[in-house]
Amino acid sequence: MNRARWVAVAAMVAGMFLLPGCLPPTPEDLANVDYTPVGGGDWEVSTPEAEGLNPLLVAELYYNAAKMETLRGLLVIVNGRLIAEDYFNDGSIDQTARLQSVTKSFTSALVGIALKQGLLTGVDQKMLDFFPEIAGQITDPRKEEITVRQLLQMRAGYPWEETHRDLWAGLLSGHYPPLLESFPLIADPGTEFHYSNLTSNWLGIIVDRVSGMNLKAYAEEHLFAPLGIDPGEWGTDAEGHNNGCGDLHLRIRDAAKFGLLYLDEGEYKGEQVIPANWIEDSLRAYSMSVSSGAPSSGRIGRYFRDIGYGYQWWSATISGHHVDYAAGHGGQLIVLLEALDMVIVTTAYPFWLEHTGESWRHEKACFNLVGRFIDSLP
Repeated sequence: MNRARWVAVAAMVAGMFLLPGCLPPTPEDLANVDYTPVGGGDWEVSTPEAEGLNPLLVAELYYNAAKMETLRGLLVIVNGRLIAEDYFNDGSIDQTARLQSVTKSFTSALVGIALKQGLLTGVDQKMLDFFPEIAGQITDPRKEEITVRQLLQMRAGYPWEETHRDLWAGLLSGHYPPLLESFPLIADPGTEFHYSNLTSNWLGIIVDRVSGMNLKAYAEEHLFAPLGIDPGEWGTDAEGHNNGCGDLHLRIRDAAKFGLLYLDEGEYKGEQVIPANWIEDSLRAYSMSVSSGAPSSGRIGRYFRDIGYGYQWWSATISGHHVDYAAGHGGQLIVLLEALDMVIVTTAYPFWLEHTGESWRHEKACFNLVGRFIDSLP
């Protein structure tokens, strides 16, 4: 596209994104945005035009990204090819990002792999089968009926830890099996969605116990190695279990591989890493009109609507586009648009143990950045 044509089309596209109180980028602004992927590594690179995507929409995305205070990395993959990449606020291609609750989606994947290997007989196994030291202490008989499936769906009936300081203190204690008994149920198992970090930690401990390996070692052998991922730190609890709910550190390109794995039905470079039926089950919404912060809101920011939850994966609609996504505090996102064969990944300052209005504001800004881009897509 010659420069005159580029500037003319840029002027039209810029006008599409004007928000109240904000000036749109000029055509020159869009023409000067550079989101060219870094060459080399494990990714085949391409361009928006080659993959059928309007380059000006991508330029607008990266123009807006550069204005954000806490965003560190942003990737766009289309048709399995990296078509846009840039880093901000001291982020870099080699930085290992603290993925926060995106980790939950990795834990879910490891449950699926353990099931494939026969280490689990099914997701309807009872939770307490894996915690015999606690089973005899249970005083609420409803807990005896909780299944692995309900833990995956966050429908076991346990509360969100941020609703009470004692619950939050329990989460920070690092001693998780005893909380199976001491944490109260706030709903009958299987009846309601309640976001719960502990349920993800218990899932991680279950995989640890059935595999005889800690979660990171099991992931390195059966998930990370097939994807060519060299993981960073994965935080542990007081008993040495890797935290199933969070604190996995990965480079952004490696997080994108995980997203592509789910977009490609569990297959990566010809190898079936995760069973295709597990991918399908994981991305199916079992609860609707939910979110982590406000369980009945069903929306996040300006664009994410009809929020649903599967097996440690979220879903939403954005102006008619269906998306599945993994999300972590501060703005860690892996967003899948199956209909467009697209993966969008963001990393940001993680606000570790900072649960304030400011942290949620910056997290929502990342949702709005990605949502606004998806909203612009045909």
